[in-house]
Amino acid sequence: MNGPNMKFCVIGLGKFGYNVASNLYKNGNEVIAIDWDKDKVQKIADECTIPIVGDASDKQFLLNHGVSEVDAVFVSAGENSDMTTLITLLLKEIGVKRIFAKTNSEEHKRILDKVGATDIVFPEKDIALKLAVSLSYKNIAEYIPLTKEFSISEVIAHGKIIGKNLMELDLRKKFHINIVAVKNTEKEKFNITVDPNYRIKRNDVLIVVGKNDDIEKFSTL
Repeated sequence: MNGPNMKFCVIGLGKFGYNVASNLYKNGNEVIAIDWDKDKVQKIADECTIPIVGDASDKQFLLNHGVSEVDAVFVSAGENSDMTTLITLLLKEIGVKRIFAKTNSEEHKRILDKVGATDIVFPEKDIALKLAVSLSYKNIAEYIPLTKEFSISEVIAHGKIIGKNLMELDLRKKFHINIVAVKNTEKEKFNITVDPNYRIKRNDVLIVVGKNDDIEKFSTL
């Protein structure tokens, strides 16, 4: 699932679904946007490929509109957990390989796992976690959990690391983390092929991958 020009379907166009659909579309992907509410579909009509008013809990409806052929489906049926569960089950039955299902309940997550969701999204929980991390560690600008132990984080250049090159920092050996990119906020440059001799500047942000504890230690160096 890498790169633009992929096919997605977003079912449920509340705030979360709307933002997922519109951003996927802005990034050059084909997006089918589905909701039973005509007003919500009209709102996103110019920010998706195919806007559809209809009942996504109908298997034949999903098949008729090519949902089985997309790369991934996002299910966001608001507070209606039963509807999310049913749609997820139908998507699994028609052969969708990757199904993102939105929930705010650990109990519902277990059900979604059993009926075929491949990825569970906890918007409120994830936002709270990111906020807590950014407030607790002043040099961590962004935090994306990968597992309970590992994450991708944006670490703002700080203290002793400014002016040093990557060979001198030797992050893999000293902190067991890897730099995957460097972003310079002043020049708005993003470098994913970082030269080991590159010296860290004051306006740099380092995108690192590693264990959460190791990233936190590095962020307070």
